[in-house]
Amino acid sequence: MLSSVWTQPGRDARVGDPMLDRDESDEHRGPVHDLEPGEPRDQWARKAEFLLAMVGYAVGLGNVWRFPYLCYKSGGGAFLIPYFIMLFVCGIPLLYMELAVGQYTQQGPVGALGKICPLLKGAGLATVMITFLFSTYYNVIITWALYYLFNSFQDPLPWARCDNSWNTENCTTGLNRSLLHNDSTSPSNEFFYRNVLEISSGIDDFGAPQWDLSLTLLLAWIIVYLCIFKGVKSTGKVVYFTATFPYIVLIALLIRGVTLDGAVDGILFFIEPKWHLLGTAEVWINAAAQNFGSIGIAFGGCITLSSYNKFDNNVFKDTLLIACINSATSLLAGFAIFSIMGYMAFLQNTTVEEVATQGPGLAFVVYPQAIATMPVSPLWAILFFSMLLLLGIDSQFCTVEVIITTLYDHFHPLIRKYLKRKEVLVLIVCCMSYLLGLPNITQGGIYFFQLIDFYASAISLMIIAFFEVVAISWIYGANRLARNVEEMTGNKPWLYFIVCWYGLSPMLIGGIMVFGFIQYTPVRYGSYYYPGWGQGIGWAIASLSIICLPIGAIHALMKEKGGFVQRLRNALKSKIPDRGSLTFEDESYPKKHPNQTLLPSYDKISGFPSVAPHSMVQESTL
Repeated sequence: MLSSVWTQPGRDARVGDPMLDRDESDEHRGPVHDLEPGEPRDQWARKAEFLLAMVGYAVGLGNVWRFPYLCYKSGGGAFLIPYFIMLFVCGIPLLYMELAVGQYTQQGPVGALGKICPLLKGAGLATVMITFLFSTYYNVIITWALYYLFNSFQDPLPWARCDNSWNTENCTTGLNRSLLHNDSTSPSNEFFYRNVLEISSGIDDFGAPQWDLSLTLLLAWIIVYLCIFKGVKSTGKVVYFTATFPYIVLIALLIRGVTLDGAVDGILFFIEPKWHLLGTAEVWINAAAQNFGSIGIAFGGCITLSSYNKFDNNVFKDTLLIACINSATSLLAGFAIFSIMGYMAFLQNTTVEEVATQGPGLAFVVYPQAIATMPVSPLWAILFFSMLLLLGIDSQFCTVEVIITTLYDHFHPLIRKYLKRKEVLVLIVCCMSYLLGLPNITQGGIYFFQLIDFYASAISLMIIAFFEVVAISWIYGANRLARNVEEMTGNKPWLYFIVCWYGLSPMLIGGIMVFGFIQYTPVRYGSYYYPGWGQGIGWAIASLSIICLPIGAIHALMKEKGGFVQRLRNALKSKIPDRGSLTFEDESYPKKHPNQTLLPSYDKISGFPSVAPHSMVQESTL
């Protein structure tokens, strides 16, 4: 458990928690949340709970079904070079930034950005909107995993045979592709598309929600509710199991996979370097996007989860640990997945490239087909879909926590007056998300699922992330954030992070955003192309989050006084007082140890200009 006093090994200087130690007569020395007087903000009972929650949030289904495919497609082992470069210049610095912001402000994304730069608080609201949209369809994947898990208690597995009611005459259990005709389909393919999805011809043939998936989706939301209805108190207990058990299963699948015929060919295909691909911009963009999406930057989760930390928590160590575990999990999943892909290629007498795929096709078609050919296949199916279920639930309840935290931070008087208990608010959010998720489980639901996934995340995420980084790094100031970190932990961030916050990360995000729009192609599902009105729905979904940026700016300007220029200046000014460079000579801290040498402040060593604390726009480099 974190204590309110943290002493750095080798130092006698005490770092005080301003939320616990400040006197009413003292000037501001840390976060001031917006709860009612005498109402403490929830905090993690133990540091391990926060770390496991963050690992569960960062490590999700994308590590299992996207990273391995992206790695082989983008150069195999050579892809690891741009991947780790982008991890160090973008992934780790931005994770460090968001964790520090959340911990210092003790607020969710809207409150944190509102204190840092009121004019761009809409970026915080936009992250919550993206998260809300994400929560409505991400639980559908958990629904599929639950459905498969229930059907795994059969021997033989239902996707291993062609005598089911949903199978067609083209279904064949033969694996040798050279002996199959062009219209042949596998039983796992028909189980997913004809039984689970009951897929229609397009989004214009929408159909109605399926009763079995509707009940399974309801069960998925009940599970999420039970995980988070007590806030971090319940979440902190659940993550001990949900964040650790998937690793046991993943290691077991890897051990089983490497013992199968063809596994070596699959692994070699995964790691074999294709050096010529490193000269293409797309590979570097893929590396940056994978880091960005996997860690969860600009989704609000990092800021939210860290806002429940003790003020003096060592956020830097957390950043490194979370980033390393996330990347190691991606590599572990790559070996586990491609050992099975090699096995499938061996059985089908074809190449690994022919069977390799990503997304739901990998988790719910290819991998189940491989499991069906193994001895004791129901056991392996239960383990695999339990892993998918827990990976999904971990990310989902952290996602919903972003929404709950935002509502409770800003509307707690109304919530306490009308709802009485926070548990009721969680129930309402889960019920609304359940209802909004029902269109994804109709016969045309997979087309809507693809549409909202593409436009809610891929299109608008980088725009929102860019404005978030601009607000924190340029307007609030990277130097000033470094002083906040020093105030919390007693340690100055490395100069390297200041450089990344000021220049490398914003330029990288801007480059990804521009490149994405240049290379934009309308979304499609396989060979199906959406009609014009379908694309219009997609852009309307994307605008729901992007429009939060001007709405937040207008609201901030309206709250200020004076003419437009004066309002603009005030809206750019942080609401957090800038105490300048932190030293331990301050009277609220014990005097420094006689043998302790304080390092110079970042204003003196970073090479970036310092701005007086009372400047209208502190440390702005715009």
